[in-house]
Amino acid sequence: MTPAIQSGAYAEKQLSSRSRLIRWSHQRRFEVAVGRSAAFAEGRLLDYGCGDATYFDLLSRSPHAPASAFGVDRDGRVVEDDRRRFAGKPGIAFAEPDALERPGMEGRFDAIVCMEVMEHVVDPDPLLDLFVRLLVPGGRLLISVPVEIGLPLLVKQTVRRVAGWRGIGDYATTLAYSWPDVVRGVFAGAQQHMAREVHFGADKLPFHHHKGFNWRSLRARIAARFELDRVSGSPVTWLSPHLGSQVWFEAHKPARR
Repeated sequence: MTPAIQSGAYAEKQLSSRSRLIRWSHQRRFEVAVGRSAAFAEGRLLDYGCGDATYFDLLSRSPHAPASAFGVDRDGRVVEDDRRRFAGKPGIAFAEPDALERPGMEGRFDAIVCMEVMEHVVDPDPLLDLFVRLLVPGGRLLISVPVEIGLPLLVKQTVRRVAGWRGIGDYATTLAYSWPDVVRGVFAGAQQHMAREVHFGADKLPFHHHKGFNWRSLRARIAARFELDRVSGSPVTWLSPHLGSQVWFEAHKPARR
């Protein structure tokens, strides 16, 4: 890992986790993201919910580096830290979400990446509408979200419980599932299967935890605005998303929008 990644805000929880399984899962997520970025190499890229910009660092050292990269995160402290760690690196800038509402941003980007964010968004429709406005016609969209339904839910809750016992990351405070919650999650269909509690961060903005997230419901929202090109899973990419830890949506903005 480069110093930029090692000093990132989420390094300990992700690529430097003391759990081999958690570390491998995050590593595979970023590997998949960089590989899928070949579809929009050398374009103008937005990473919405960029976190500590690990993706940008890995992408900049791959054959798929963008012409310019704009990272957005709602945590102002993370944005300032990203600016400090990537200072002097050409073509990379960071801002908070309000910057995307400025005049001249419509049709600004050739591609948008949004990893592990949509599961936390209370109302995803306005955000997806924003992505439509920000993309050029034909622009690419890459979204990843965790799989929190079906059989993977059983595996994840077991891993989280063990990680919590070991004091790894913030898994000790992960919202617990009751047995009825687990049953609803394992047998969830294409519609949202349980009510999701709304929380508020230090910035007073609402968010969801992972609990109860249904990626199949999000798929329908994406398909209503974009042309879906592929839906796949990870960390083992040849398995169905129904058996993976994350699911990936690859789509593009129709020329008519």
